[in-house]
Amino acid sequence: MHVARPGSSPFARVGRTEFGYNTRQVDKFLTKARGYYNAESPDSDTITSKDVRAMAFDPARGGYEPQAVDAALDRLEDVFALRERDHLIRTEGEDAWLRQIGRSAAVLRNRLHRPAGERFRRPDSKNAPSYDVEDVDRLCDELLRYLEQEVPLSVDVVRRAVFREARGAEGYEENQVDVFLDRVVELMAGID
Repeated sequence: MHVARPGSSPFARVGRTEFGYNTRQVDKFLTKARGYYNAESPDSDTITSKDVRAMAFDPARGGYEPQAVDAALDRLEDVFALRERDHLIRTEGEDAWLRQIGRSAAVLRNRLHRPAGERFRRPDSKNAPSYDVEDVDRLCDELLRYLEQEVPLSVDVVRRAVFREARGAEGYEENQVDVFLDRVVELMAGID
């Protein structure tokens, strides 16, 4: 993990009038993560790869550059996922890890095998923001090839996926797609 020198910033900042991530929140989280990672017996204040993936920071003028912080969080998530995998293998054996991966992959594949246009719910409200169906289905097709045909796919492609906006039932419900993609990232980070 990167350790900043006293008085220095670990990340570049946006301009004074631009919005970036709240520096205090970022610094506090990274200090906590570093403490957990370096602890001899990390029993308290557990931080998981899932916690890192779910971390969000408030916007602040002159804050840290979001892309730099996001890239650091992605690397941190990968480190924690690897550590979690190694811990599971060490304590319960490689078969337990393979069973866990197999169960997760099976659940994800079930949704991916649904027909295009029917993989996720549609919002009830006609004005609710939603994700473009074709964009999401295109990524789902790539994920299916990754899981079943071992076609290479970087976890960062999933992390950075951006979909065009749709309205209401013209698109997929954003929350359901986001939760699904979080599970995909969790699986891919645990495999790669």
